[in-house]
Amino acid sequence: MIPHKVKCLFIVLFLPFISFAQSEPDTTKHWKGGGNTALTFSQVSLTNWSAGGKNSVSGNFKFSTFLNYKKGKNAWENTLDLGYGLTQQGDENIVKTDDKVQFVSKYGHQASKKWYYTALADFKTQMDLGYKNPPDNEIMTSKFMSPAYLLLSLGMDYKPNDNFSLYVSPLTSKMTFVNDEELSNQGAFGVEPGDNLRSEFGASVKSIFKKENLIENVNFKTRLDLFSNLGNHPERVDVEWETQFDFKVNSYLSANLGTTLLYDHDIKYVDSEGVEHGARIQFKQLFGFGINYEF
Repeated sequence: MIPHKVKCLFIVLFLPFISFAQSEPDTTKHWKGGGNTALTFSQVSLTNWSAGGKNSVSGNFKFSTFLNYKKGKNAWENTLDLGYGLTQQGDENIVKTDDKVQFVSKYGHQASKKWYYTALADFKTQMDLGYKNPPDNEIMTSKFMSPAYLLLSLGMDYKPNDNFSLYVSPLTSKMTFVNDEELSNQGAFGVEPGDNLRSEFGASVKSIFKKENLIENVNFKTRLDLFSNLGNHPERVDVEWETQFDFKVNSYLSANLGTTLLYDHDIKYVDSEGVEHGARIQFKQLFGFGINYEF
């Protein structure tokens, strides 16, 4: 059963989408929404194949949507990104290859032509269990709300056009949730052993650049998030950098290439034997070809 406090958190995070659904028709003219969903699938079947190998099947699902409000000097931007992927080789256990839930809500009041006074909320977690030693799946390292991150901040947003945004916040609160008792007792993701929450206060930067038709039928987007805990080793900057290339084949077929680079000093590296080491740069790359639908 989902805890009551988690239910309340999701109600708050999805409030803009609920508000839009309940809006009167004459007020929706200030709203703009859209997004896309993609499903990629691959399969290999081998029978008496002398060169060797294993049967395999894999699939990835991506869903992205936005809902923005603009009226006068007020602007409210909301994005939701979901991703989930699985793969299996032969009779081995199923392995998770992608798992992402991220919701960002940003409200701004125009201060000048290109600057906005801004408040921002950024929430991220994953949906399913994650393991350090797939396909054995014996060392569990993550699950829903373990970890989860919530950033609340106040700052200034520089938006010279619709393709670029640079948000700078000298007032940022970062909360790390680890609701799983086993991971909490291990002190995973920087929480004190036995605690479910770690709070940090510092400064953050969020930069987004996107370009449709970077070259013909290729869209590009990149996002860079930086956070520094000003009260404890401010030189240890948390980094999250995502890039995404979308290659359009036709109205329903597309390919996508995405990368994610992470560094967080509080996330320790655990090897295949369960031994903990210091923090390391994390890197993920995904490529897929399949069905894509824009709305």
